[in-house]
Amino acid sequence: MVGGLRVTLWSLCSWAVLGICVAIWLPMMAIVWLVTAPFDKGRYWTGFLFRKLAVVHQRLTPLWHFRVTGTLPDDPRRPYVVVSNHESFVDILLISHLPWEMKWLSKVEMFRIPVVGWLMRMAGDVPVTRGTTDSAVEALRQCRDRLDKRVSVMVFPEGTRAEEGVLLPFKDGAFRLAIEAGTPVLPLAVAGTATALRKHSWRLGDSTAVVRVLEPISTEGLTLADVAMLREQARDRIGAGLKELRDEAAWSHQ
Repeated sequence: MVGGLRVTLWSLCSWAVLGICVAIWLPMMAIVWLVTAPFDKGRYWTGFLFRKLAVVHQRLTPLWHFRVTGTLPDDPRRPYVVVSNHESFVDILLISHLPWEMKWLSKVEMFRIPVVGWLMRMAGDVPVTRGTTDSAVEALRQCRDRLDKRVSVMVFPEGTRAEEGVLLPFKDGAFRLAIEAGTPVLPLAVAGTATALRKHSWRLGDSTAVVRVLEPISTEGLTLADVAMLREQARDRIGAGLKELRDEAAWSHQ
């Protein structure tokens, strides 16, 4: 009973803090967008500021403890097609702790959320309507535009959230994009977010989560005939990364 009340109270506080942060970030991002628009065509700095909202929010949420591990890219403006497993909405907040900017491929419903959707559009994130071919083609075109402007793009190739510990089949889009753009794929393994916010629930939960940056996969010399090979290579690498994270978590609790 006491534990449930604690979670409910912290959840209410956390959502209130998020709302306050969003209200503060709107004018800040508008100013950065206006100042940098003449020379920052990829909206790198506007988006970079947007991701910091997630960092501030997490630090004001005592239920959550996030870590970033792995070898980070030396050059934040070296574009990658970044792919990750997807356990929870909170994956977005965790991955936003990485110290470089990425444009997110997100379902169009996210862009319809008042204020949050405005921030996403200002940051240059890319909307897509699920199950619509024309929308998918346009979204990939926009992702290619971001890569050409030396900004990485972030895609969940499973296409939806999976149960904790389950890795669904990957879709081809991110890997076709990487080959066509001649851009390396950067896999991420995310673990621990499933308990942070359960699907279809507004109440937060205790979570110790980590995102691990894995070894990039080169697309040099690949053609569209290699999409399936690249897709499975990335999936295998993320699966191995998840196993490492689970083994480390089990060892730390012994």
